[in-house]
Amino acid sequence: MYLFVIVYYNGRKKDLFIMYIAITGSKNNKDVYIYRSFRKENGKASSCIYKKLGKYNLLLEQFDGDEDRLMVWAKEQAAKETELYKQHTGKVSVEFSKAATIPMNERRSFNVGYLFLQELCTQLRLDKVCRTIKSKHKFKYDLNAILTDLVYARILSPASKLASYEYCLSLLEPPKYSLQDVYRSLSVIAGESDFIQSELYKNTNFLYPRNDRVLYYDCTNYYFEIEEEDNLRRYRKSKENRPNPIVTMGLFMDADGLPLAFDIFPGNQNEQTTLKPLESKILQDFNCSEFIYCSDSGLGSTANRRFNPLRNRAYIIAHSLKKMKKEDREIALNPTQFRRIGADRFIDIRTLDESDEEVYNTIYYKEIPVVTGDMDETLIATYSPKYKAYQRKIRARQIERAERIITTPGRKRKGKNQNDPMRFVKKTSVTTAGEIAEKQVYDLDKEQIQKEEMYDGFYAVITNLEGDVSEIIKINKQRWEIEENFRIMKTEFEARPIYVRREDRIKAHFMTCYISLLLYRLLEKKLGNLYTADQILETLRSMQMTLLNTASGYIPSYTRTELTDALHKIFDFRTDHEFITKADMRTLIKNTKQIKSK
Repeated sequence: MYLFVIVYYNGRKKDLFIMYIAITGSKNNKDVYIYRSFRKENGKASSCIYKKLGKYNLLLEQFDGDEDRLMVWAKEQAAKETELYKQHTGKVSVEFSKAATIPMNERRSFNVGYLFLQELCTQLRLDKVCRTIKSKHKFKYDLNAILTDLVYARILSPASKLASYEYCLSLLEPPKYSLQDVYRSLSVIAGESDFIQSELYKNTNFLYPRNDRVLYYDCTNYYFEIEEEDNLRRYRKSKENRPNPIVTMGLFMDADGLPLAFDIFPGNQNEQTTLKPLESKILQDFNCSEFIYCSDSGLGSTANRRFNPLRNRAYIIAHSLKKMKKEDREIALNPTQFRRIGADRFIDIRTLDESDEEVYNTIYYKEIPVVTGDMDETLIATYSPKYKAYQRKIRARQIERAERIITTPGRKRKGKNQNDPMRFVKKTSVTTAGEIAEKQVYDLDKEQIQKEEMYDGFYAVITNLEGDVSEIIKINKQRWEIEENFRIMKTEFEARPIYVRREDRIKAHFMTCYISLLLYRLLEKKLGNLYTADQILETLRSMQMTLLNTASGYIPSYTRTELTDALHKIFDFRTDHEFITKADMRTLIKNTKQIKSK
């Protein structure tokens, strides 16, 4: 064993350590190591391997068999590692002048929250996807830098493309591309949208295996701050009741809540017709052929149901009791012949003691065979005392609002929203004798209230599946997650209003929103689904780093919390040290761009 000692001491006995070179192993299989000797908290001496320099024989060959030269080099490496150790663990002094001013237009505050998103993009191989795209096109800008920056900005500070570009100047790695490059890239991103989606679907498996046994589908629309229509932006009833042209977005989600694929359609296109082209794309590009299609009743037309039993696919679709055939609806609402999940005995739900906690939280069901054209289907009607209580609570609030409307002077208009409390307001313009009344009289429409109460607690799905009813009900209950995905895009990521005008740039805008949603969902799962969207996004957005001066390094200027600790633990790097040198920060950034071996 050769021994070369470097002693480092920072003023406290327990921080005394020794770096030394050791050559260990058998005669023909020796290794050269840097060892670190130190004292434990209890004062006892210990040592550990600090770094392996390599195989002795291979290293010796590099120095032409000269062992002395080898040892000189090894000592130099030990000295370097000691200096690095000192930088990481030692105290730092930074000099400031009370008379000096900071340089004009020099940025001192930077966001580091994006580094966690950057590592996710690395694990998704997004850089490789962009290199493949670049090989097919003639452009010189860095597509990966632009696309990822647009995603970071959408998550951390959603705004227009111009504002996003300006925000990216606050990241530790400011853009090296121009704003014009951003607009040029949007056309490429739009044209390669299908390819990007399919590659992200495949690459997501590196982080979180995709559960594509069940695919959920839904549509929403997004408005534009314009008045004139074009081929894509068209007038139609908006889900937000806004008087603006809209586009429709169709989104598929897997069984774990991760977005799987999307497309956009003209705002006036019937949502029922959006399913087949997007599902066909999934079948072709994603190699998904056997899955259960799940959607709400608005996307469960007969044509869509007939499309999904093909190639071992199936469907579970919410079904409106109010729109059912009269004979089927009467069977579904009949209180007899319900069963508790897991039991065979029939139950009359009128006999249930709904004050009992167990009964209150139980779902009861009945299966009703139905024939739709050439399709044999099963209607599963469910009854839930808990759901009944929820519906009545909501209706009670709406009735209270209706009563206030009645007592408030002025014209009373019935809105188009199905939950408008005005549906409970009845206008009387004639007397009971049939004479014209002197004035219009408004009152509660008790008949309408009773009609709605008939459906309290009831829910139905239609399916071509046979077997475990509890599993079918469970699958359908998860549909709320796709609505949550839309909510996050619209509120947290401010996907609308949309400021770009060209059709290709509009699609690219939604591509960045889609990737942002995927990253957020992956991050949420890495954190064990323990935090809300508000908590996660607020934390990432607040993680600022202050540059003390150009010659020294950074200090964190955010609050350390359990969530920041969780992020650092999961991603295996820290931004919360009291002081981080510029060299260490460069290393940290570099590491977030490298695939980590498991």
